[in-house]
Order: sequence, then C-alpha cells, then structure tokens
Amino acid sequence: MSGAITFLGFGEAAQTFVGDERWRGAAQGYDAKTDAPALAAMKAADFARLGVRACGSASEAIANAPIVLSLVTADQAGAAARAAAAHIARGALYIDMNSVAPATKRAAAEAIEAKGASYVDAAIMSPVKPAALGAPILVSGAAAEAAEHALRELGFTSVRTVGAEVGRASLIKMVRSVMIKGVEAVTAECLLAAEAGGVLDEVVASLGEDWHQRADYSLDRILVHGLRRAAEMKEVERTLRDLGVAPRMTQGAVAWQGELGALQLSPAPISLTGKLSAISAVHTADVA
Repeated sequence: MSGAITFLGFGEAAQTFVGDERWRGAAQGYDAKTDAPALAAMKAADFARLGVRACGSASEAIANAPIVLSLVTADQAGAAARAAAAHIARGALYIDMNSVAPATKRAAAEAIEAKGASYVDAAIMSPVKPAALGAPILVSGAAAEAAEHALRELGFTSVRTVGAEVGRASLIKMVRSVMIKGVEAVTAECLLAAEAGGVLDEVVASLGEDWHQRADYSLDRILVHGLRRAAEMKEVERTLRDLGVAPRMTQGAVAWQGELGALQLSPAPISLTGKLSAISAVHTADVA
C-alpha cells in the first residue's frame, strides 16, 4: 500500500486537520462535491490550497491507502463505509470519525471488516476549530489502540481509547450531543421569543454576565452548521430509541437545527441582534 493517508470527504474538519502545522504525512482525498459541476472548481481549489492530492473517485482514493479517515456528513456515513468496503485493501485502517449512532457504526464495521480491513469508531468531542489536531477524539473497537497510535503519528494530540467495542465512542458522543446541541436549540428558541416580545436585553441579562456572548455563539453555530447538526441529531434520536429513552427534547433540537440551518445565513451576521433580525426577516415558524 502507498503511504498517503486518505480523507473520505474533504469539508471543514478534514481541511482543518490537514491545514494544522502539526500535521505529518502525505495526504490524498476524495469528496463527492467534485462530481457536481457547480462545486467542482471550489473543491479542487480546497485540495490544491492544502497540498492534498485530489482523487477522481472514491475507489482511487481508497484502493491503496493504509489509513482512511472518513469525514462525510452524518447522513452519508453508512453509505460511505459501504462504498469504501468495495475497494479497501486488506489490513487497512478505516477510522470513522462521523457523528452517527452506534448502530450505524456497527453496520459500517461489518462491511469494512468483511473485506479484511480494520474498522475503528472515532468520535470528535469538540468543534474542530480552533482546536484542529488538538481536538479531543475518542476511539473504540478491536483496532482502537492501533488507531490511537496512528492518529498520534499524524499529529493528533488528544486521542483516547475508550473500549474494544465498536459503538462505545459514538455512544458517548451521541448522548453528550443531547445536551450540547439541545442547549443550542433551546437557546435559539428563547432568543427568538425574547426578540419577538421586545424583551431581549432583559432576558439575556437575567441569565448571567456571559450569556450574551454564549447566546451569540450558539446561534452562530446553528446558522452555519444547522443542517449538519440536524442530521447528527437524527442519529442521536435513533440512539436514544435504541436505549429505550424517549427523545422528546432531541426531536425539538432536530427541528430547530434544521430550520435555522436551512435559512442559509452563512456566514452569519456578526452581532446577536444582527442574527436575530436576519432570522426574523426570512424565518416563518410553524406554531400550529
């Protein structure tokens, strides 16, 4: 196998990792956006800017790679693993960093391991910016320790093995997201109501000194990443149902993340009031 590390998906996370000055190793990758005429030039520029070889197909990127880092969207994680299984080399390490339910990871593992490659469940436990290679990553699966070593060799500085079972790392991430992305959604609902009622300053002030900044950050994350977060929260919903827990708050988070992300207000307006004004101008809520 060649020495190039393959990125399957070359969005924000992959670009942030390979763009970190601590990154070590030659890299190549494939992103489905290169197949879309309207997006191909932009994506080719992303690869060129970071010195990563752009492959013309998933099969080309995966065939001889010793390590594959899967960083696609949550709704494509399973399909990406199945497609990779058709081309992955025996003995290769497939590190699935996508935010999906443990059941999704286990199904992906079956496809990869059936071809003699090793599958590792990986969970990125913080935003990739600004941490980049310092973002905390949990790994689990039979090859988790090998993956931890490989990731550290590439420059990742905060990798921890949490078990030999595929699904354990993602379970931790999914359950945590109930709180993290649920709070974002509740914050958005609170702010929109406060703005509509003309009591925004009073409400934000009553929450504490740092809440203006925290609220602005939460709303920014939803506006920029809401569609991706909604896909992840659907996987959280699946996780909770598998655990026998009713996903009542999570369902609301899916709706808010998806609705606000779909407004395409990215980059988001700079100020909190600017964000709320922009949302109010284009968002029609279903309050039935």
